[in-house]
Amino acid sequence: MTGYLHLAASAVLYALGIVAQSVASQRAAEGGGGLGLLARLARDRLYLLGFAGQVGGFALAFLARARLPLYLVQAGSSCAVGLATLFGLAVLGWRVRVVEVVVLAVMATGLVLLVAAATPSTAHDVPQGAGIVLFGLPVVALVLVQRRIGGAVPPAAAAGLAFAVVAMTSRTLADEPLPTVPLYPLAWLMVAAALVGQSYLALALRRGSATSTVATMDAITVVLTSIVGIAALGDRITPGREWWVAAGVALVVAGVLLLGSADRFARATTSAEAAR
Repeated sequence: MTGYLHLAASAVLYALGIVAQSVASQRAAEGGGGLGLLARLARDRLYLLGFAGQVGGFALAFLARARLPLYLVQAGSSCAVGLATLFGLAVLGWRVRVVEVVVLAVMATGLVLLVAAATPSTAHDVPQGAGIVLFGLPVVALVLVQRRIGGAVPPAAAAGLAFAVVAMTSRTLADEPLPTVPLYPLAWLMVAAALVGQSYLALALRRGSATSTVATMDAITVVLTSIVGIAALGDRITPGREWWVAAGVALVVAGVLLLGSADRFARATTSAEAAR
């Protein structure tokens, strides 16, 4: 039960972080993206508050991964985009349309299926050398191509890949005694992947809306971690409920993508009306 409480609290903190970081990123001074953008945002108290929410959410999700499978933890975390929409409605006056309410219900249904199908388990240990190579290559590639990525969707997808690496490495480390975690090379790769993911997320949030950005990012993360978690990391499913996991992941991913698409459509419509 503790793992489920960690997961719920993590989603709340992630949602608060998304809202704060979105507002701060969109008001940031003009300039390039990447680590330079992060350096400018580091002087913004609102962004730092949002970053603290992200860190707190990650810490609680890390604890949840010690016993819960990745397909459940990442799907639960992805539902933070729905909570962020509700927070934005309450605090910033965001408008919530009927389609968004329907999508949030779809995501909630998928999450219920995953909770019902999940079986607590400890992840398989990944050899440190092999893990550094397999998980490190995507991170290095993301660093090398960062300056060439344009638009809002590609950096959001890149952030999703980086955070998938964070989730997979932390799943293998979460059952270790916390004081020993910094002694593992994979722990430092996890930190590096988190920084790369944050830099891409900040860039994507600056170019697009919070909802569509996080939806794209979460869809990538949920799919990758679910596949790798079940295939290689020892994530277990209650016998006979395998299709529940497939349906649950599909509903959550469809929900976040539809939420992002609805947001982009609404913004395009608003821009077109304003141009008349």
